[in-house]
Order: sequence, then structure tokens, then C-alpha cells
Amino acid sequence: MEWQRVVREARAAAEELAVAAGKLAKEAFLLDKEIEAKGEYGDIVTEIDRQAEEWIVSGIKKRFPSHRILGEEFGWQGGDDPDWSWMIDPLDGTNNYAIGLPVYAVCITCFYRDEPVLGVIYDSHLERLYVAVKGEGATVNGKQLTIAPQSFKRPTVAWVQGHHVQGDERSLALRQVLEQRCKRVLRLWAPGIAWSLLAQGQIDAMVVYRSGGVDMYAGMLLAREAGAVTVDYEGKAFDGIDPDASLIACHPERLTEIIKLVRT
Repeated sequence: MEWQRVVREARAAAEELAVAAGKLAKEAFLLDKEIEAKGEYGDIVTEIDRQAEEWIVSGIKKRFPSHRILGEEFGWQGGDDPDWSWMIDPLDGTNNYAIGLPVYAVCITCFYRDEPVLGVIYDSHLERLYVAVKGEGATVNGKQLTIAPQSFKRPTVAWVQGHHVQGDERSLALRQVLEQRCKRVLRLWAPGIAWSLLAQGQIDAMVVYRSGGVDMYAGMLLAREAGAVTVDYEGKAFDGIDPDASLIACHPERLTEIIKLVRT
């Protein structure tokens, strides 16, 4: 099918561009950086974010001039094809990166008719390339990924929330429940890395609260292709695009347990 041919070409491009952007970030990791405030909720941006995004967007435009591209730093660019679009987070985990914490990644997602069909996450510091293609599974550095439930009785969960809900009462209450009832709650501030941990079976679940950032969809596809389920807090299947998403992703065997936690 035509869309599958485009995805194959998009995969080759996304892998190359993600690795190049990740290497740029790693080479500058210990150097002094220009850091600026971004938005009204305490987020930041560095010159590496902008340079990496420019590199990725330029590469996509060159190969797919008609595709629309949404970047974390520069917004919408590219063509006007209604079927094909991309989302780019050139430096997922900027706050970590800026303080010298080596937990950051490149996240690239390609959509066909608003459905993620290709997800690429590059763990820049550990040089791990995660790739997911709809219906074809997920890999890390070419090795197949299959999610597995942890053996611990209490789950380890990664928490992701939008920058705009820091003081939200529901967010605070939900996090308190998770802290009390889970083995551990991770707040990595680099969702791409958290999604990759889930896809590898190193954590049990992701709980996302009102976060629909451009960094989410590559990880969500990666987790699903590795065998995770993604649902909203009511247990209904979650897919597509939502700019204010609240969802659960986990191994199917732990779904009932995690739903009970978020609905407490």
C-alpha cells in the first residue's frame, strides 16, 4: 500500500535525523548553554533545542515537502498535505539537560490521517534508538521489544503531567494516591525515556494527566507495539490525538489494578 511505502521512507529519515540531533545534544551536554524561560509555567528552552529542531525539520522538508510538521519550538511548518503530518520534540527533557542530568531524548512521530504510524525515540546519552511502526512491532537498536509485567506486587509507575497543571487539585490528589499505593512513582520530566522503560518492561505503567505534548505519541506507539494497552481513566481505548490527554498505558495484566488506582 502507498502509505506503507511512505512509512518505510519516513522511518529511514526519522532514524537518521533523530540520531544526528541526539549526537548534537550529547556533544554539547557539558558545555555552557544559553537557557531561556519559555511560556508562563516555568518551562525552558536552550539553543540546542532550536538547533536540533531546525536540523530535523529541514531534513523532513527536504524528503517530504508536502508534509505538515509541528515542532516543539517553532510550531507548524512544511506543506499542506491533509493526510501526512509529523510531531517533533528535538530535546525531550530540556530541564534535565540544562542542569546536567543525562535523561533526555529526541522524539519524532509521523502520522497518517491523524493516526501515529511511526514513532522514533533516541535516548541520546545512552545511544539507544527505539523505533515503532504500526502493526510491525517495536525495537531498540534493532532488538525486538516485548512488554512484560514486573514481578513486584506493587507496581512501579511513571507519572507525566502537563506544565499547565502543576497546582491542579486533581493532579495533586492522584499523585498522592500513586505514591501511597505503588512501589515507586517516577517523575523523569522526559516522557520519551519513561515510555521506553515501559516498552522494555522495566516499569509497569505510565499514568498521564492532561498532557498532550508532541513528545507523547512516539512513546505511546512504541509501548503499544511492544504489547501495552492505552486507555483513558474509564478504561476506554485511547488512540488518535488529544492535546489535553489523560491516559493509562500498561501491560494488559495490570490494567484493572492501575484503573482502580486512578479512579480512587
